[in-house]
Amino acid sequence: MAFDSTSTYVATEALKQAVNAAVTLERPLLIKGEPGTGKTLLAEELAASLGTELHTWHIKSSTKAAQGLYEYDAVSRLRDSQLGVEGVENVANYIKPGKLWDAFTADKRVVLLIDEIDKADIEFPNDLLQELDRMEFHVYETGETITARHRPIIIITSNNEKELPDAFLRRCFFHYIEFPDRDTMQAIVDVHFPDIAPKLVSEALEVFFDLRQAPGLKKKPSTSELVDWLKLLMSDELAREALYQRDPVKAIPPLAGALVKNEQDTQLLERLAFMMRRQGNQRR
Repeated sequence: MAFDSTSTYVATEALKQAVNAAVTLERPLLIKGEPGTGKTLLAEELAASLGTELHTWHIKSSTKAAQGLYEYDAVSRLRDSQLGVEGVENVANYIKPGKLWDAFTADKRVVLLIDEIDKADIEFPNDLLQELDRMEFHVYETGETITARHRPIIIITSNNEKELPDAFLRRCFFHYIEFPDRDTMQAIVDVHFPDIAPKLVSEALEVFFDLRQAPGLKKKPSTSELVDWLKLLMSDELAREALYQRDPVKAIPPLAGALVKNEQDTQLLERLAFMMRRQGNQRR
C-alpha cells in the first residue's frame, strides 16, 4: 500500500511518507496541526483510497477508554430481570461493542480514526496502550477475548489541548501537518474549485494570508474556512467586486464572517486599519 493525494485531497510528500511509514511499522499515526488543516479528512481519504471502511471514534472530555472496547448495560439487565423479559440470562444481550471492537472484528482491514484524543482525560491514552499493542482485549462479563482479525490502520488526531503521555507517544508514528504554503493552498483550491477564476483565487489568497499574518489575531483563518469563503465569493458578484476593488487600509474583507470568527479579532482588524489610515494621512 502506498498512500497518495486523491482527487479531493492534497497530501504533501512529508504526509505521504508519514502515512506509509505508520502502515509499514503497524503503529498508530498520531497527527497534529492547526484546526482546519485536514487531520480528520486524512482518515476519510485514506479509507476511500484503500476502498475500505472508516470507523470513527469522536473523543469528548467525558469519554473513557473502556467505551472504545464495549459497554455493559447492567441497569437495563436489572430492569429486564424484574420485568421477566426473555433472554435476560444471556449477558451478551447487554454488551454494546465499541469502535475498537467493531474495527477488530471487521471482515477486512479498516481505517480506525480516534479523533481529538487530547480532549479526554490525561489517562485516556495510557488506558489504550495494551489494546493497541496486542490488538486484543478481554470481555470480563462473557469471558471471551476479542482479537483483531485484521490489524486496522489507526489514525489519531490531536489539537494539542493537552500533552500526551510519553509511553503513548513511544508507540506512535508522529507527524505534524504544517499549514499549507501559497502553492499548496493553490493546489487545494484547484481540487475544490477546478473552474474558479484565477483572478478570484489570486486576490482571495492575498487577503487570506495577510489576515493570517495580522499581529495579535486570536484565531487565524484555516484552510476549510478559506474554502467556505471562496464558495461564497463565487456565488456573490457584489462581494467579488468589493474584493477586487478593496482599499488596502480596509482590513475587513467582504463576507468576512467566513474567515473571522470572533468579535475580538474583528475589533483588532478595525484598529489595524485605523492605524494604517492615520499613518497614510501623516505622510501626506
